[in-house]
Amino acid sequence: MALTAVSPRTRFLLFGTALLFLGSQAAPDTIVLKNGRRIAALSAMEEGDKVKYMTSAGELSLPKSIVDHIEKGGFAGTASPPGDATANLTIAPPEIHPAGGGIEDMQRAAVHNGSIDREYIGKLESEARLGNARANFNAALGHHAAAIFEISRGDLERALSDERTAVTYAPDEPALLMNVAYIYLRRNEYKQALDYLERAKRFVPDNPDVAKLAGWAHYGLNQLDQAVSEWKRALALRPDKELQAALEEALRDKKEEESYKENESAHFRLKYNGAAEPALARDVLRTLEMHFSAIESELNYTPPEPIGVVLYTEEAFTDITRAPSWAGALYDGRIRVPVQGLTSADAELSRSLKHELTHSFVAQKTKSACMGVAVSCGNHAPTWLQEGLAQWMEGYRSGNDAAALVQIFEEKHAIPLGQLEGSWTRLDRDTAHYAYAWALANMEYIIQADGIDDVDRVLDRIGSGRPTEQALREVLHSDYNDLMESTVEYLRKNYGH
Repeated sequence: MALTAVSPRTRFLLFGTALLFLGSQAAPDTIVLKNGRRIAALSAMEEGDKVKYMTSAGELSLPKSIVDHIEKGGFAGTASPPGDATANLTIAPPEIHPAGGGIEDMQRAAVHNGSIDREYIGKLESEARLGNARANFNAALGHHAAAIFEISRGDLERALSDERTAVTYAPDEPALLMNVAYIYLRRNEYKQALDYLERAKRFVPDNPDVAKLAGWAHYGLNQLDQAVSEWKRALALRPDKELQAALEEALRDKKEEESYKENESAHFRLKYNGAAEPALARDVLRTLEMHFSAIESELNYTPPEPIGVVLYTEEAFTDITRAPSWAGALYDGRIRVPVQGLTSADAELSRSLKHELTHSFVAQKTKSACMGVAVSCGNHAPTWLQEGLAQWMEGYRSGNDAAALVQIFEEKHAIPLGQLEGSWTRLDRDTAHYAYAWALANMEYIIQADGIDDVDRVLDRIGSGRPTEQALREVLHSDYNDLMESTVEYLRKNYGH
């Protein structure tokens, strides 16, 4: 999912009738029950052991135990744009099909009743010490089952530990090696992923999943040539519609960047159009390094790999990213910025760079920048939180928009934060302006009331797999409704409305 910054040139809030009725643009949420039934709702959210949802008849609730998941509707027309193919590619953890069978029984024994049976896995490890090949493989399967369960819960730290332990018991099993690589990719640790994929390739040189995962690792390292090569190989081995779309997107990038010059610094790899001034490229890197230090300190996090940056002409930015007209820059795994006509990083470009760099930090800290390799990136940082924090980091505050935001809330037209969790790339200009202003206001309130350290703790919990609202409850002791009401009260008190 591409994340965008509103261009400072168009940053204003409209006060027309259309803005006051933004709520009518919200698409409904869908509650999916475990029996397969789907319930349409104006909005839905988890609260304790219930799922509460709004309908035309008022608020209703269901026991959480019968709900499988909630599909957030967001806004009508907020599906990812065509240029997001590379951000939406999906791949499940590779499956294991041992010759001796029995994997399903093993998985049921190792994980049941919603938890991992560590006592049973310990028993498998004790049997493996006798040196029997099958006993070793059983111990590997036990840890593998635990890792898959932990992945489903968003606990990548424990999943990696279990999967790496599985490899120690079955070092020649390619699917286990691929799973370790898969988890490293989820953690944005691309070099480590490639190490395990190289090992897997020795055993299954013609496995399409190895090539597909390797392509994502190279893409994450901003190595387009290698990514394209691996994805072409994967498609030759097995047709894959999503991978084909991702390859076509990468080929467009590759073609555009063939004539680009390159530069790098301690934390960035920069490509820029040949028409741009080398002095601008150096100034951009200097500015990014300055912002890197500031954000690193605020969020208590250091991205594990160099961050890719591409400087475009205005035309190339539009053609390659297909970003909405109101976007001034974009982050989709790389920071993409139009710089036509500039000879140095002026104040406006500096703000855009800090905005997109904040997205990179947040996405990686919360495991959102998983490059599409997962079935789902899980409970990653929602767009409202990312955009609110990115604006706050670049120095914006809510003063000019406070009156309109309070009025919208008082007239009961405010969009719930739960409906601002998904992609914003298809929002029209007016709705985008409101969404950005509302996101900033909520983030500003959190930081002013509780400090940036609480934001850091919220991000850590989201990164460990907790839904955003649960993370807010644990850190701020507030749900979405509490947060929105507190934000409006903050706006009234601090901006006189």
